Amino acid sequence: MSKFTPEQFQDYLKKIREMAEGPFEEMEPEVEQTDRFPQRFFDLVQESGIYRCALPEEYGGYGMNDLELVKVQEEYSRGPGGMRMYLHYAMGMNWRILHDFAGAEMKKEFMPKFQDATVFTCFGLTEETGGTGADLHTTAVLDGDEYVINGEKTLISYAQYCNYAYVFAVTNSESNKDDRLSAFLVPMDTPGMEVLPMPRPMGCRGAGYGKLRFTNLRLPKKFLIGQEGQGLHIAVHSLAVSRAHVGVSNLGIAQRMMEISIARAKDRVTFGKPLAKRQMIQSYIAEMGTYINALRTMLYDFARDFDAGKEHETKAAMAKYFSILTVQKVSDYMLLIFGGIGYFEDCKFGPVERLYRDCRVTWLEEGPPTVLKLTAARGLLQSNGVLEYLD
Repeated sequence: MSKFTPEQFQDYLKKIREMAEGPFEEMEPEVEQTDRFPQRFFDLVQESGIYRCALPEEYGGYGMNDLELVKVQEEYSRGPGGMRMYLHYAMGMNWRILHDFAGAEMKKEFMPKFQDATVFTCFGLTEETGGTGADLHTTAVLDGDEYVINGEKTLISYAQYCNYAYVFAVTNSESNKDDRLSAFLVPMDTPGMEVLPMPRPMGCRGAGYGKLRFTNLRLPKKFLIGQEGQGLHIAVHSLAVSRAHVGVSNLGIAQRMMEISIARAKDRVTFGKPLAKRQMIQSYIAEMGTYINALRTMLYDFARDFDAGKEHETKAAMAKYFSILTVQKVSDYMLLIFGGIGYFEDCKFGPVERLYRDCRVTWLEEGPPTVLKLTAARGLLQSNGVLEYLD
């Protein structure tokens, strides 16, 4: 629990919502055209303290627990999708990997620098020639006191903004077990590192997507995170927490879509009465609300488990999977309630067309539905279908 009083925390949530739906939305037309965040975005994020929300107090952070973070994230997820992605990462994997796995010296050097984004990272796992697990092809070969890294990563968010990259590479090519990979923190200005552009995305503009190419990049051993062969464990552990928070992103998006849909339903009059008085529209709204509130309950339960140190990977996978079902249903009903005008970019009730595009990326963030189902099934089989729920 952070040092915020309940009243201070509620004021903070209000501040974040106002920022997401105010200045962030005002900047978004420019972002849609340029596919880049303006400097004002980063200045506002710095002033808001979001970089510090999850960071432990010993490193200059607010030390919020996960339940508090869920509530903060729901508020800023109401805003533009690319900005939501950046903030979701900033509050989580950006610092958490080093916090959970790095040695004392690396933590001392880097952890305090996350509070103001002096250090900002990207997560270099996915490859075109492999998946995102043990079948990677990027290699890191130890040569004296340095690793020589060769390979390429793709679909890397924030590659255009970061100054360090978490890179997962094969260090034990002879193994067919979970110890094939290791994790590294690579400075982006290291010779042999290239950032290559990617095509324009469907939604979530400005998230800084790029490819990372390593050509005989020499990295001192001190940048190895944890132990050699621990890379897959680091990736899986980190993704489990982040998956649940992608679910929180969907919660914030879905809540806003429901609210603007209700406003439209009350405003739009056909054949003498508002859409909101028609049974079919009411059924859409009822389903929206049911899914959203069920998702919120799942995410709060996950957060309490995580804060209590309980096993959380199974619930994280289920929560993210259910969040996809939720945002899919809610976005489809939103478009049906708005009708043809919802297909166009400008709408007085909110960015209907953009929200519809932005939410689609969450199908893929931190694992698609197939991976989420496999993860959930594995946990359920191990526990014989019994899940513990906290009071």
